[in-house]
Amino acid sequence: MLFKKIKGLALPLMLLTILLSGCGPKSSGTIVEGKVNVVTTFYPIYEFAKEIGGEDANTINLLPVGVEPHDWTPRSQDIVNTSKAQLFLYNGAGLEGWVPNFLKGLDSGSKVQAVEVSKGIDYIMTDEEEDHDHGGENGEEASGDSLHTDPHTWVSPKSALIMAENIKNSLVEADPAHKEGYEERYGKVAERLKALDARFESELAKVPNKEIVVSHQAFAYLCRDYGLTQHAIMGLSPDAEPRGQDLVKLAELVKKENIRYIFFEELVSDKLAKTLAAETGVSTMVLNPVEGLTEKDQQNNDNYFTLMEKNLQNLILALK
Repeated sequence: MLFKKIKGLALPLMLLTILLSGCGPKSSGTIVEGKVNVVTTFYPIYEFAKEIGGEDANTINLLPVGVEPHDWTPRSQDIVNTSKAQLFLYNGAGLEGWVPNFLKGLDSGSKVQAVEVSKGIDYIMTDEEEDHDHGGENGEEASGDSLHTDPHTWVSPKSALIMAENIKNSLVEADPAHKEGYEERYGKVAERLKALDARFESELAKVPNKEIVVSHQAFAYLCRDYGLTQHAIMGLSPDAEPRGQDLVKLAELVKKENIRYIFFEELVSDKLAKTLAAETGVSTMVLNPVEGLTEKDQQNNDNYFTLMEKNLQNLILALK
């Protein structure tokens, strides 16, 4: 009843204020004078940028702890911070649909360089409409090339290595005076990624089973690079609801292939994964797409490498 009494421009102005103020948890970090300020869109990019940037860069992650990136949109303060930064690093491949409008909203005097860090990766294209009944906003049919590109590049250490190199190159270009430090720290990150890659290749080559059922279609790069096949309950977005017939087919697959675990992830609901597991008489287990940290992950000092190592151990257990 209160809104009906608002006349003229009052309602539009109120709505604009609400949109600009944002809601929910805030991103972390503030601009620091005298350093290269790097703004990242979500966790894996933040970790690599922070490791490679070291003491020479100030890295700010927009995505708060415990928030799933598919569901997040930036706040007005995020636009202000990014306008003052030197680098804005985003994944691309359709993950951050808000980026084009976000960049348009930056201060007209901003000199921030926007870098798509997944450039150079051999993208996996998928027509998820064939397998799931997904729509765009207001129920409209989804369209556009980005909707058919799997954006979860970082889930494979092979792709993460390309992303790390792109991040290093952007830092060197923005701050050539500290090139040596960026190169040295990148070398250490690259060594760890190569070692992780070797572990995945070696260990997953030994497992007799290669089929995994996951809650969210986020593991195509990992599966391609290490010889696995994923079957997803939901599509590229964890909000995409499956049809009843999809769940029936997955239940049949689980029984036929003697799959012993349904994988779920901690930043989205595990309801469908547990429903499918109960229907088929199997157990559930975490397979983390490392899109962000939970508060527990942060308290445990987990990072990309520790979470990916846990993924590997869980895959070995599930597929042996």
